[in-house]
Amino acid sequence: MQTTTLSFANIHNHGELFANMLRARHELFIQHNHWELPEADGMEYDQYDTPASRWVVVHDALGEVLAGNRLTPTTTKCGIYSYMIRDAQRGLLDTIPSNLLYEEAPVSNTVWESSRLFVSHRVPAKLRRRVHARLVFELARAARELGATRCLTLLNANWPRWAGRVGVSMTAMGPVMEIEGVDNQVVSMDFTASLH
Repeated sequence: MQTTTLSFANIHNHGELFANMLRARHELFIQHNHWELPEADGMEYDQYDTPASRWVVVHDALGEVLAGNRLTPTTTKCGIYSYMIRDAQRGLLDTIPSNLLYEEAPVSNTVWESSRLFVSHRVPAKLRRRVHARLVFELARAARELGATRCLTLLNANWPRWAGRVGVSMTAMGPVMEIEGVDNQVVSMDFTASLH
């Protein structure tokens, strides 16, 4: 199992890995979960897949994607969009309720958004926990290298059951909300304890 953090600056060094990650997102989010999302050539993407973002990918030696995640700075802007959680709060996204946060969405160099976090449904149950922990560890490392002390993420509301296992302090930042039939909640992942 390997981990790679992709950016537009290094994407050319990793062959098909970026496309494979978008294909894995398509397979899980569109084919398996039946979410209505933008797609092209068997790949899922959205307005937040820009040069400002980074993508953390857990994969095998052949480039098969086991898990992935997107990191986006909360300071980014692209047309009317900034980052998913903030845009939902601003009423720009019709699939996520605008009351997802207790307070105004942050815009800070030290806060990034973690989105499109997934573990492929092809990963066997006995390996899922290990793959998920590896993804969160790499996400934390990449975020710290980018200057983030914390990340906001929209997660399944069952996060308190596994948060301690991945070694990251997490705090609820909004109410539990049903989205696409699943209870979700915005959570802050605090990386300050692991910065030293």
